[in-house]
Amino acid sequence: MNKYNKRIVVIGGGVAGAHAVTKLIDNGYPGELITVIDMGKDPYNRKPEEVMSGWLGSGGFSDGKLTYHHMIGGQLSKYTGEEKAYQLMDEVIETWKRFHPDPSKIMYSNPTEEPDFIKPYFGLRLFGVYHIGTDYLHEIGKRWYDYLVSKDVKFHWETKVTKIEFDPKWMNSSIKTGLVYIEGKQFEHPRNAMEYDELIFAVGKSGIDFAQQLAQDYKLPDEPKSTQVGIRFEAPQHHFQKLIDISYDFKLYRKFEDKGVSLRSFCTNNNAAYVAVEETYGDYSYNGHAKKDPKYLNNMTNFGILMEINGIEDPFEWSRKLVSKVQSHGTGLYYSPSRKPSITSEGNEVSAHQIDWEGLQAVSEHFQGYFSYITDFIEDMKKVFPTLGDDWGIYIPEVKYLSPEPLVNYNDLSLTKYPNVHFVGDALSARGITVSGAHGIYVAESLI
Repeated sequence: MNKYNKRIVVIGGGVAGAHAVTKLIDNGYPGELITVIDMGKDPYNRKPEEVMSGWLGSGGFSDGKLTYHHMIGGQLSKYTGEEKAYQLMDEVIETWKRFHPDPSKIMYSNPTEEPDFIKPYFGLRLFGVYHIGTDYLHEIGKRWYDYLVSKDVKFHWETKVTKIEFDPKWMNSSIKTGLVYIEGKQFEHPRNAMEYDELIFAVGKSGIDFAQQLAQDYKLPDEPKSTQVGIRFEAPQHHFQKLIDISYDFKLYRKFEDKGVSLRSFCTNNNAAYVAVEETYGDYSYNGHAKKDPKYLNNMTNFGILMEINGIEDPFEWSRKLVSKVQSHGTGLYYSPSRKPSITSEGNEVSAHQIDWEGLQAVSEHFQGYFSYITDFIEDMKKVFPTLGDDWGIYIPEVKYLSPEPLVNYNDLSLTKYPNVHFVGDALSARGITVSGAHGIYVAESLI
């Protein structure tokens, strides 16, 4: 008889949820007791442009960079300690290799010294990065999904959770079962809901508004988070080749501690680099990805320039309002002194409304004084990379929606008020594949 008997519901089929379920299954947890719910599609039906939701989420579908540092992409070691953090990240990396059709194709870069030529304008964060490539991600997703389906894990795709009851009032208070309400689904349960014994709340960026609503409804104690917003920068690769040779996924950064602002380049893509459009809450923003197949080579580089702004009272709502203001003609914006929007990997022009200098000044006003940090960043890049000149363009905006981080128990990432509800991934302010996956594994370990 299997020693496991708790019904586990995972909300979100992204990286965090996938790693949690895989860890459970690998340790003998019955698949029929695990249910995964996601607003997107399975890997066989998900289209390339459906970036934001679906199996393996956004990062596992169109990015594929596994950063290797306990303080990059979210504060993993805050919960686990540094030694455990690296153990978890090692397991994440091995899981991606396990489902990769050819692990030898995974590229690894690990700069060890900050080059003099970027000083005194920028610092360079030094850490290892495993780069998988977008075209391999889709095959990995299918292999991974097939494995879990073969173990009888239940999946509900294109399914929206409308409500969660952590402590159903109709039940005996000693019973710890919760309820998940699903749009358009019928259950035999008296309240037409799905019951769970353990809930793993693993929503991605598209579900952060739901996370915030839960925090408000249940008055969850939390830690305030910073605002993270900026632009996606694109230029021909040769301008940056000197730095790319040192660090493929380079992260230039600078801090203005007295202003509560720091900036960093983020998610660098090279060789076969494409800008990706994301739709969240009805508005458009930008990200990027890189292919591995030589037929996609375009010799371009793109990366985010993100500001982390402290002191804004409601970062999530502030970011939402800003993004809504920098939209035009049903899409986001593009500015360049000399270029046009580029082409996607599918051969279409990137969806963006091109603006002139006057339009850029209007954008600056919507950023409420913060856009000058981005323009200064670009001007200094032109000094460090002297061939760059005006041969670049920016897509506006790029944003990382972060709601206040709920207080959790460090041993299993469960809510301090509800010990059978675990927050992971973006819902716990992770900003990358490795940390999100580590969250999922860490919770699964506590359940087995």
